[in-house]
Amino acid sequence: MQFESSCRVVFISFLWFVSFPLICLGEVPLDHQVSHHKFPSLIESIQFENDIYYCDNKIPLEHQDVKQRLEKEMLLALWDRPQVILWIKRAAKYFPHVENILKEQGLPLDLKYVPLIESALRPHASSSREAVGYWQFVRSTGKQYGLRIDSQVDERRNIFKSTKAACEYLKALENRFGSYLLALAAYNMGEYGLKSEIEAQKNNNFFSLYLPLQTQQYVFKILCAKLILENQEAYGFFLKKSDLYPVFSFDKINFKSDLQIPIALIAQAADVSFKTIKDYNPELRGYFMDKGNISILIPKGKAKGFKDRFTAYYKNWEKIYKPKFHIVKNGESLTGIAKTYQISLSLLLKLNNLSVKGMIHPGDRLVIE
Repeated sequence: MQFESSCRVVFISFLWFVSFPLICLGEVPLDHQVSHHKFPSLIESIQFENDIYYCDNKIPLEHQDVKQRLEKEMLLALWDRPQVILWIKRAAKYFPHVENILKEQGLPLDLKYVPLIESALRPHASSSREAVGYWQFVRSTGKQYGLRIDSQVDERRNIFKSTKAACEYLKALENRFGSYLLALAAYNMGEYGLKSEIEAQKNNNFFSLYLPLQTQQYVFKILCAKLILENQEAYGFFLKKSDLYPVFSFDKINFKSDLQIPIALIAQAADVSFKTIKDYNPELRGYFMDKGNISILIPKGKAKGFKDRFTAYYKNWEKIYKPKFHIVKNGESLTGIAKTYQISLSLLLKLNNLSVKGMIHPGDRLVIE
């Protein structure tokens, strides 16, 4: 009997695997579909009947090459329906904040779809080129546009600061190249690479430039994200308000400390877990907050009573806080130092916000306890 049940599960899964493409193609009758809503066929999904605009640029679908490129990216996007559902749900959480910043900076709201394609709105997304965060800044560009990136903080993972930095960067690119489509191409392939292609081809029209395939696909992926999210039901996505992630809401806490303090202490004062503090502040690295002026986000409603609780916890912690340090000498290694003080290497790394590949130098001061 157990074997029969297993076979039945496998058979049902196989039927779904076989029938799902047919559902999308419109070949399976509605009463056999798992949803009461009609899935548009894939052919219907690429019937672009109305003019399409992005950042006030009309997409020239009358050119067969442009139409084919858009159709390809649309079909690929719609095939990965789970990913699109996550786009829609995360957009409900973050887009209100991104839109506010775009409005403040005087930029087109269509640019909100860039981080959706760059990172699927995941703060810890990273690429093989070491681009990190919502907008996938590489370290050099992030620092150029004012983001703090060091062993304790990586603001590429902060939705507010990274979006403001992206706005400044896209403004600069649009000013340099004359359109947001070219600005996005430069954002993807690098401004110097795009400049050299424009000069070599004697052409500054995005749609007729011969660019790396990744860059051509990138801009069309952004177009598809806009089309799908602005016409969800037309593409077969029927999410209720209760299906969406709530808008990211929070209280901001500001205070000053003369010492590095454990993030766990802040979590205790906010009456939340350590993980919650890290989730609300994904830019924080390690287990300690840097000394000086501190600004941190906590769940909405948790600010009430925070100051009194934090003051009490902080005073108690300050009394017992007696850091022990080790000054690095010539020839010493992290493994050897950990062994000397009979602590684990992982703890030594956490206490000092270091990685396994981290470099130490003679004269460095390491926290041991």
